[in-house]
Amino acid sequence: MGKRVLITGLGTFWGSRLAQALEADPNVDVIVGLDRNAPDVPLARTEYVRSDESYSILSRIVKAARIDTIVHTFLVMDSTQMSSRQIHEINVIGTMNLFAAASASASTVRNVVVKSSTLVYGAHPKDPVWFSEETRRAAGPVQMVERSLLEVESYVRDFAVDNPQIVVAMLRFSNVLGPDITTPLAKALDLPLVPRMFGFDPRFQFVHETDVVRAILFVLEREIQGTFNVAGDGLLPWSEVAALCGKRTIPLSPWGLGLLSAPIRRLGIELPPELIDLLRHGRGVDNRRLKQRGFAYNFTSAETVTDFVGSLRVGAMTAATGAAYQYERDVEQFFRHSPAVVNPD
Repeated sequence: MGKRVLITGLGTFWGSRLAQALEADPNVDVIVGLDRNAPDVPLARTEYVRSDESYSILSRIVKAARIDTIVHTFLVMDSTQMSSRQIHEINVIGTMNLFAAASASASTVRNVVVKSSTLVYGAHPKDPVWFSEETRRAAGPVQMVERSLLEVESYVRDFAVDNPQIVVAMLRFSNVLGPDITTPLAKALDLPLVPRMFGFDPRFQFVHETDVVRAILFVLEREIQGTFNVAGDGLLPWSEVAALCGKRTIPLSPWGLGLLSAPIRRLGIELPPELIDLLRHGRGVDNRRLKQRGFAYNFTSAETVTDFVGSLRVGAMTAATGAAYQYERDVEQFFRHSPAVVNPD
């Protein structure tokens, strides 16, 4: 019998892309996705279940569908998306409910993968050049997103210790860029003038969006356990990243940004607090552990930026020629299932 997979955050970028990849795997029999919102990409055999932010229904789904694999993609990494209360509800309470379902009596769950972030390391002037998976952050967390992710990771470690029969993997992804995903960094690099902190030129590391999905599938297929940094090779100064994008930079004062947030936002510059810290000090992580398990990246940090630049040019051309078709679930369901459709394409 093939895998029976449950994905949290099916309506997010990562949940829907992972579901698409799993649908192509003949060794996966069942795919169930939970989210508040329906996915915005075409899915053929993934079942969508609407759920609240804390996944209170998750234990019933796991039991009813005899789920053996859970992929937890729905962790908020961007503090501009919602309030601190919502971030805590989704990241912390949602993860608690997930582990309660996975560890319940007679649970069929045997494999759990959690998508985390290198935000857990913070960004501080005393940071090392490279963070290994065991390196402690130089200072305590200040931002809500970082605090919630650290709390999530503590639950992951406790769950792995208390449930040795379950294979638990936690992947910490670096700054993601790619042709399709939208992140605060991608938005900043798409501006006419790229913001930078006056007096700072930190080094950045990137991971391509396709390598993110490939890394999750890699640990799933091989049932690899442990914590892993996931990031492309190499570090790039922020000024070089902007230059590769063909952009000039605009210096912002690193002090008093809270008071200037409203006028900065009117200029089209959305800077989450966790990104401001990164624009001061940067961050690099050691990616060797996953590579030692056999994972090969398709993109280095520099190649990720170069591919992202190509997508910016394509996006500009698309905007000039008219909007492309946007996936609509109800429309696609009509084409797929309606007896009125004679020749579906």
